[in-house]
Amino acid sequence: MKKRTTARDYPRTARLNTLVRGIVADELEKIDDERLDLVTITSVVVDGDLGHAVAYYDHSRGDEAAEEIAEAFDEVRIRVQNAVGRQAKVKRTPELRFAPDNVLRDARRIEDVLRGLNQSDGPEA
Repeated sequence: MKKRTTARDYPRTARLNTLVRGIVADELEKIDDERLDLVTITSVVVDGDLGHAVAYYDHSRGDEAAEEIAEAFDEVRIRVQNAVGRQAKVKRTPELRFAPDNVLRDARRIEDVLRGLNQSDGPEA
């Protein structure tokens, strides 16, 4: 019989990362800013001392929208950080920062390069 997973089964920071990610994502849904349409919070990393938190995001609007999205996050950062403070019920609210999550884009780029190498080899006779 498998043991039921509880909050004590994994570290506090992992629980905080999950909690803050949910709060940030919910708060962004409430914000009516078209610049943040099609933006997804992929992960949040909270420092162990709760001093800082980085919310990583990805979007499907292309590279030309990156600057516009960064400006939108700068404008809503305090509102989202306040929501984290209200809802997380932790002793100290981490200073929130938003950063693009380039992992998916980099993986796609590597995949394209590998696919190109495969195609340039061609079938051998």
